[in-house]
Amino acid sequence: MRRTCPLPDTHPEFSIIEWPGFWEYRVENWHLARDGSGRVINGAKTWTWFDSVLPLALSFVWLTVWDSTLALSAIALVTALLAWSRCNQVLYESVMLFPPHGVQIESHRGFPSLEPFFVSRNFIPLDTLEDFVIHEGLRRFNVRFFIAALKRSGSSNELSIHVAFENILPYFPVLLEVYQGVQRVMFRRGTDAVDRN
Repeated sequence: MRRTCPLPDTHPEFSIIEWPGFWEYRVENWHLARDGSGRVINGAKTWTWFDSVLPLALSFVWLTVWDSTLALSAIALVTALLAWSRCNQVLYESVMLFPPHGVQIESHRGFPSLEPFFVSRNFIPLDTLEDFVIHEGLRRFNVRFFIAALKRSGSSNELSIHVAFENILPYFPVLLEVYQGVQRVMFRRGTDAVDRN
């Protein structure tokens, strides 16, 4: 296994992991501040002061509403929702390339500093993979680039789009590295024609 960071100064959250027979293009859920300070902006939050004050506040509320089933149910619901939101954060997303077989798009969710609790995988066989493209779209009031796999279904010949990195939405230089890697490995195409601007 060999892990490289092709954009260490601007996008250190992006890495390429090469295994014998397959490649993984991984984007972790953090990035550097855009002001040039080098400050790390975390997308997934670990424990905060709020997480330590909340059980204390809930214990006081619990004592005052001990007889009310409805209030206890509300406390249990709020606690469950907070625990779910902490354990359902996107840790990292990746595109895995298996040259003779296809492409797999993954999203790993869980609590930071622990192993992922949930992993969603979408495998696209090579014979149904039409292309891998970079496109632009609107997100709120912002135009963002995204990368997607175009999959052709066998029977109806319909084209479906599977977006990679759909939760993290990395910036264009990261997408360009992934695009060039997919074109080189899966389609055996050169990347000389790709404009770097």
